[in-house]
Amino acid sequence: MASHYHRDNNGRQKSPAKRFLSVLGLFMFGLYLVLGLVVIFWKDFPLELDRTYRVLFGVLLVVYSFFRFVRLWQNR
Repeated sequence: MASHYHRDNNGRQKSPAKRFLSVLGLFMFGLYLVLGLVVIFWKDFPLELDRTYRVLFGVLLVVYSFFRFVRLWQNR
């Protein structure tokens, strides 16, 4: 019979709370990544920022998203 729970590195099943936090972590990674890319590439960005500061802020968001992903990966 197949289990509906993911298994962790030691072969134990993940609790529903840990699975929820993993999914939430992936969602937040994606959110920060998309937000960073939107800030960088949206031509008519609603906030009046110099292009240089917009790109720096977008790069900061993208780097932070990958930092979150690495931390999520290490906690697996």
